[in-house]
Amino acid sequence: MEAARPISYSGQGFSLLGEKGRFVLPPDFRKAVRDSGQGERVLCLAKHPRWKCLTGFGLSRVAEFESELDREERIALERGVDFDRDMRAQQLYGFARVPFDDSGRFVLPERYFRLGGLTDRAFFQGGGKSFTIWNPEELAKMSADWIDAQEACLDLEAQALAGKGRK
Repeated sequence: MEAARPISYSGQGFSLLGEKGRFVLPPDFRKAVRDSGQGERVLCLAKHPRWKCLTGFGLSRVAEFESELDREERIALERGVDFDRDMRAQQLYGFARVPFDDSGRFVLPERYFRLGGLTDRAFFQGGGKSFTIWNPEELAKMSADWIDAQEACLDLEAQALAGKGRK
C-alpha cells in the first residue's frame, strides 16, 4: 500500500471580496485543501498565533496536532520555559471549518475579518504544512524578510484590480 504524500502549500494567490461576500481560494491551494480532506471541500481557518493574519490548512493536518503539542512541550521543557499545553491546544483545535464550492468560493466568518485584519482583499502565501491569508496592508508592515511575499502581493493585487476594471 502506498503511503499518502504529505500535503504541502506553496506559491501565492490573491482574491478580492466578491459581490456575494465571498473570497476565492486560489487553485493550487484549493486542490491541496481538497486532497487533504480526501475530497471534502473544507477549508480550516484560524488566527495565526504570532502575526496579524489567518492560517489555513486542510483536514488531514488535524491528525498532526497531538504530536505537534508533544514536540512543543518537549522543546519548552528543554529550554526551561513555561508551556501551557491546554492553551496551545485551544489555539490549534479552535479552527473554523469553512466549506468552499468547486470554484473555490468561500464565505469568511465575520470574526476572521477582525482577527486577521482582513477587509476586501486577501493575499494567500504558501507555508508548507499550512498557508497564511493576509490583508495586503498588514503584510506590508512586516520586516524585510517578507520582501518576496510583499512584492508578489503587490503584483497579484494589481492584476486582480485590473481584471475587476475590465468586467
